[in-house]
Amino acid sequence: MGKAPALGKAPERRWGRLLARTIIAVVWGGLGLAVVALWLLYDLPRPRDAIVARRPTLTLEDRGGRVIARYGDIVGATVHIAALPAYLPAAVVAVEDRRFFSHGALDLWGMARAFFIDLTAGRVVQGGSTLTQQVAKTLFLSNQRTFRRKIQEILLAFWLYDHFSRDQILEIWLNRVYLGAGTFGVDAAARVYFGVPAQKLTLWQAAMIAGIPRAPARFNPRADAKAAIARTRQVLAAMVANGAITPAAAEAAIAAIALPPNPGGGWFADWAAEQAEPALPPGEDATLRTTLDQPLQNLAQARLKALLDGPGAAAAVGEGAVVALDAASGAIRVMVGGRAESGGGFNRAVAARRQPGSAFKPLVWLAALAHGETPESLVEDAPIRVGTWAPHDVERRYLGSITLTTALAQSSNTAAVRLLLRSGGPRAVIAWARKLGLTDPLPQDATLALGSASVGLLELTASYAPFFNGGFVVRPRFLERAPPERNPVMTPEEAEMMRVMLGAVVSSGTGRAAAIAGEAIAGKTGTSQAYRDAWFIGAVRGLVIGVWLGNDDGTPMKAVTGGSLPARLFHDLAEAVVHG
Repeated sequence: MGKAPALGKAPERRWGRLLARTIIAVVWGGLGLAVVALWLLYDLPRPRDAIVARRPTLTLEDRGGRVIARYGDIVGATVHIAALPAYLPAAVVAVEDRRFFSHGALDLWGMARAFFIDLTAGRVVQGGSTLTQQVAKTLFLSNQRTFRRKIQEILLAFWLYDHFSRDQILEIWLNRVYLGAGTFGVDAAARVYFGVPAQKLTLWQAAMIAGIPRAPARFNPRADAKAAIARTRQVLAAMVANGAITPAAAEAAIAAIALPPNPGGGWFADWAAEQAEPALPPGEDATLRTTLDQPLQNLAQARLKALLDGPGAAAAVGEGAVVALDAASGAIRVMVGGRAESGGGFNRAVAARRQPGSAFKPLVWLAALAHGETPESLVEDAPIRVGTWAPHDVERRYLGSITLTTALAQSSNTAAVRLLLRSGGPRAVIAWARKLGLTDPLPQDATLALGSASVGLLELTASYAPFFNGGFVVRPRFLERAPPERNPVMTPEEAEMMRVMLGAVVSSGTGRAAAIAGEAIAGKTGTSQAYRDAWFIGAVRGLVIGVWLGNDDGTPMKAVTGGSLPARLFHDLAEAVVHG
């Protein structure tokens, strides 16, 4: 008989296999966790290396030394909570992390609540990050939204929570948070938005600043005043709910909201900063004194907007631009690139290219003077045909033989074509256009006499300067202390003849709406085909002002000519120059 099997052997083998598998699983699991940990931590920043790199700051001032814009990253003075009004950190806590002083590095309840709200909404509408997590992200991490970055943020938040007090963490947040318009920290924001240090912020100002981090590009008062005020109301309501202030204090703060006006010159400042960039010392802050006349800039911006919102809207005028420069030096005093008060976007004063119509005619008259004509020379205002082209005046009324002065004052198209043809043709006029600073392509045919080219407002306005400075071409400049570039381009006698003829345009011709009693005003109207563009360029007391009205898509306006709304806008600005 064989031996009976040992009953204890099978369970022992099963336990052995289970133990071996467990050891293998632990080893492989440990290796897997090690790989995951390495993936999460291999480039985790060292807290002691937290250095905030910032872009150099460019500060632009107007000609009187007032700040009109700042570019780059603006960092204010380091502030301490003890020196701040208590409602500033309270506002931050109320709106960013209302349980900040009662939870740990993470707010698990807040994270769960945010997850439920986002799940219900079907999109991310509420974050669950604590102030400690926000500081970790601000100091050490990028804004990239990935699972890995979030885990790193949590690990760093625990490190911060272990090494700093709550007040210290909040203090770091107050000094490092981005608050729109290039500002970092509450002191920089307080100075840029309200002109005061953080220690002097009022309740509503503190609430407005505390509301910015949720969407800095939208809630900062420079970008959208209405959105900033609405957000301030939300912050004040959160402070009431958190017990930081009373409902009466919140109502009083809302009633006290009064945003200071944005510093003028947004359009000019953006353009000037772009022009200045190549010459700035790399990596260094810089402050530049510009040529801008801020009061006149603000007036031009306000008058253009009022015109576009009022009579312009009724006449289907959607946009406009204004420039003003010193005829003697080329210093730009005003640059308005559109109806938007804050500037930004497409700058119609320098970037748009539109047909000037009759505003181009002074260059034809200048070529005629250089060819031996005088203001009293005669030219026919009568039907004319050049090949298959038959230009005519809008009214189709012809004056016969008239002087050059009358022809310019009445903006005769047929006389302009005749004058171009007998003064050297298109090439002669183009040569003068280049001498005067116009750089755009120009048609080499007789249509040039009627302004068929597309030109920019700043260049065309600057081309008029020699008529009012004794014959010197000037280059538009934006730095107050930069030496002006003045080069003689015509004789003083030619300049004076042009000034006199342009004066007749205002005193007895198409530009009468620009006239000011007792003041020497000179200029020229311009209207392109189908009323797509309307211009007035003129001078008052050594200042050349150019106005353009039209629509970005080229749709016609309702019978708007250069002698109507543009001349009226010029008149308003010229009056401000005359009466100071």
